[in-house]
Amino acid sequence: MARIQYQYNAETCRYEPWRLKGKARWRRYATYFSASLTLALAAYYGYVLNVGSIDEIILQERNHALKVQWQVLENRTRKATAELQQLIEKDDHNYRVILDAEPLQPSERQAGVGGSIKLDKEVLGDFPVVLNSYSAVQNLKHQLDVEVQSYDKLKAMVNEKLEAWSSRPAIQPISNKQLDQLHLTYGSRFHPIFHKYIDHKGLDFSAPSGTPIYATGDGKVIMAYTSSSYGNVVYINHHYNFETRYAHMSAFAVKVGDVVKRGQVIGYVGSTGNSVAAHLHYEVLFKGEHVNPINFFQRDLSNKEYQKLIEIGSRQDRPLD
Repeated sequence: MARIQYQYNAETCRYEPWRLKGKARWRRYATYFSASLTLALAAYYGYVLNVGSIDEIILQERNHALKVQWQVLENRTRKATAELQQLIEKDDHNYRVILDAEPLQPSERQAGVGGSIKLDKEVLGDFPVVLNSYSAVQNLKHQLDVEVQSYDKLKAMVNEKLEAWSSRPAIQPISNKQLDQLHLTYGSRFHPIFHKYIDHKGLDFSAPSGTPIYATGDGKVIMAYTSSSYGNVVYINHHYNFETRYAHMSAFAVKVGDVVKRGQVIGYVGSTGNSVAAHLHYEVLFKGEHVNPINFFQRDLSNKEYQKLIEIGSRQDRPLD
């Protein structure tokens, strides 16, 4: 309820209710409205100048959030770059050294960097911070692509090396834990049947008939037949220019075309062909030329055992084939 104003009336000598009427009333309303509007506008502009508009506040909040996200991105980029450098270091100075491969040249790692960045400089030229971060990410992506390709090549090289190591003749063809079954070493010897000196291009292992004979490396059987001189003989192609031969067998355990693994039984000791006692005649060829098989036993012998094997084998003077 509005407060009632009173005014003294000299004629009646009384205070009587009084209200503005007409133009005076509207002038007062206009004055109140103008004053209120002036105060409101002053308060609004003061708020805008000191605090900012609602849109500005929202933009400031979004800008702050973007700065935080940008900082996180930069930190992740730096971390990823450091981890990539560790991979590059291992690639060039560990893995490639082990695999006897040349490290990648800096020019190979940098080839193609900058191509897409030049196209974006016109757009991002007014934003150097964004441009620098964008350039760093682009360089990181390129270097990562190069390193992925490098590791793919390393993987292929490892697989090839593993295949080569698995294929290389590297163990004794029969079980010889006591090292006393190497009967005759590589070289010329007096043949017990032909009674003349003939080159002996392999090693003889004496063993009871029926003793298992093992493939000395991964490969494929290319011959398994009965020869007048070798008796029952198996030829294995190990690829990588290696071939092995196993002669005088009593029986075969493989046939032509079989793929064999190192340590797999391929036959059994016998005395077939030109032989005077049960034994295995074992040969190794490299690029079609005979080599001394004793140089390929280091995989299952220590240096001490290797020397003992040679010493015992050298004492034998009775040829078996």
